[in-house]
Amino acid sequence: MQNHKRKIIIIGSAHPLRGGLAAYNERLAKAFIDNNDDVEIYTFKLQYPGFLFPGKSQYSGLPAPENLKINISVNSVNPFNWIKLGRKIKKIMPDIVIIKYWIPFMAPCFGTIAKIIRKNKHTKIISILDNIIPHEKHIFDKLLSKYFVKNVDGFVAMSESVLNDLNIFDKTKPREFCPHPLYDNFGKAINKNLAKKNLKLNPDYNYLLFFGFIRDYKGLDILLKAFADKDIANLPLKLIVAGEFYNDSKQYFDIIKKYNLQDRVIMSNDFIPDDKVLNYFCACDIVVQPYKTATQSGVTQIAYHFNKPMIVTDVGGLSEIVPDNKVGYVVNPSPEDVAEAILKFYSLNKEAEFLENIKTEKKKYSWQRMIEAINNLLNN
Repeated sequence: MQNHKRKIIIIGSAHPLRGGLAAYNERLAKAFIDNNDDVEIYTFKLQYPGFLFPGKSQYSGLPAPENLKINISVNSVNPFNWIKLGRKIKKIMPDIVIIKYWIPFMAPCFGTIAKIIRKNKHTKIISILDNIIPHEKHIFDKLLSKYFVKNVDGFVAMSESVLNDLNIFDKTKPREFCPHPLYDNFGKAINKNLAKKNLKLNPDYNYLLFFGFIRDYKGLDILLKAFADKDIANLPLKLIVAGEFYNDSKQYFDIIKKYNLQDRVIMSNDFIPDDKVLNYFCACDIVVQPYKTATQSGVTQIAYHFNKPMIVTDVGGLSEIVPDNKVGYVVNPSPEDVAEAILKFYSLNKEAEFLENIKTEKKKYSWQRMIEAINNLLNN
């Protein structure tokens, strides 16, 4: 708990926007408030132009979170807005400005605002890095990220792989590694049978869960092919795919048709609002993240919150936070290896053992630890 009430501004996604980025920034703000800090979030009035946004809607249908100050003012594509906002925050003289960085598209906006704010010689700019090199690469990525990095005072990377990637752009600025904290804002866990009932699922089956926006790098095709394994087909097992398509869905439905998975795969492909997330996690036995590339994932931290074992692929930082054969399995990103892990989980009845280990392992991922990482940067 801070003795001195600091003024902190978080720049990034928040209500009325939806999704993991908004949930993260709002939860971080609450952690700082619990630490006796004065916090305000400056969120987007335009995050992505409509033609660049791959989903159905950028906006939440839920009420604004209570007890948070959210200023809807950032336009990601308007340089005049960046200058105006930078000058405004510069005059406010916050002690810290925190910017969560996940994609080079945001570098001109965030970098310019940060550059102007730093001219007050008081505010420290801290960036929490989801990625510094994106999963889906474009020709100007490195140039844009270099511009952003130049205008930041210190960094918190949420995986060791991102910490290493930061060296491409800077080797001298202060940096800390702190894993993604738990997403504990989706409510308390409920009984598995009740969750199945809420989702109108057949209680006679067990369920695997693939959760989150569906993009090529997340490897849903790998999981669907794994699920076609003949030994898995003999189990009373179904797969729930819960999340909105952010790329062409045809390839996935083609796999489902090719392997006759229509009765065994439940495609729930609308955006899952925050108040419905718990049903999906609580209904399943295990969460599968068959990613082809990764840094870290908020899905892992939702699974930890709901005490769910995981199967993840050995890419990026996923294996850092899912110890193999302790809270789940770490496998190669291939249908054969994912299928083998699913079969092992059920044949060896690992759910109860993994559950007990999860209760211990998840203690590492507190929001207070993230606050301490940011404080360590400031002390440097």
